[in-house]
Amino acid sequence: MARKRIGQLGLGAAQFGLDYGISNKRGQVSRAGAAAIIDCAVAAGIATVDTAAAYGDAEEVLGETLQPDVPFRIITKTISLDHGVEAVVARAHRSLDLLARSSVDTLLVHSAADLARPTGPALWRALQDLRERGLFHKIGISAYMEDDPLALAERYDVQVIQLPLNFLDQRPLASGTIHELKLRGVEVHVRSLFLQGLIFVEPARLPVRLRHAADRLSVTHARIAKAGTTPLEAALAFVLGRPEIDKAIVGVTCASELEQIVRAAMLEPPNLDWSGLQLDDPLVLTPSLW
Repeated sequence: MARKRIGQLGLGAAQFGLDYGISNKRGQVSRAGAAAIIDCAVAAGIATVDTAAAYGDAEEVLGETLQPDVPFRIITKTISLDHGVEAVVARAHRSLDLLARSSVDTLLVHSAADLARPTGPALWRALQDLRERGLFHKIGISAYMEDDPLALAERYDVQVIQLPLNFLDQRPLASGTIHELKLRGVEVHVRSLFLQGLIFVEPARLPVRLRHAADRLSVTHARIAKAGTTPLEAALAFVLGRPEIDKAIVGVTCASELEQIVRAAMLEPPNLDWSGLQLDDPLVLTPSLW
């Protein structure tokens, strides 16, 4: 079971190209640091990496770092439809060049809102063409609950959907959304397991916009500590091992952080009342509003 949980993990590469995350004190990962993280992932049995055109030079770093003989599943994402369908397609080709691959496993629409535009159907047809040509084996959508993932799955031939999920934001599970997606045959990936690092921040050190939630988060930390575990171990236990979740994407800034995640993922889940940890606060649960 522990090895199965490790197999569910995917490596997020946002930090390879950006200074990303509220608790990130190291900044953007160096080339050497990225190589060390990849080596650590391979050694642990993690075989999926998630990136995007919008993650700075992360695709280029991966192209330089990933050895061709290492069978990593690569997931990348489109640029905004603001640039037009043709530009999105051209940038998808550029992603392949930067990743040094003739084909990549999965291409996700980075902003689900693009598919709600008048040109959304044309964008999807263009992605289907890329898939039919064998450049991307699967296509899907990176979404939020506000995007109505089930409606997207009904309207489009979605093979993969990526959603945020963590013990503070349990909406995709509590609403039955993930269950329904699985019934439709959609592969479910979850991200933001650590809510961009917020779960690690001491409540007294929260940014000004989030300080109203300090008391509630203090209670959450206390419950986790009482269960004899840590926020990291709780965050991983909440997601890993659930059969309806295919991949759980985690981001790190150094190899030692990934080693810590791997060790935590192999532990038996703590005895926690998960429903008591969830938070009903749209501001706290939406990093783009911070």
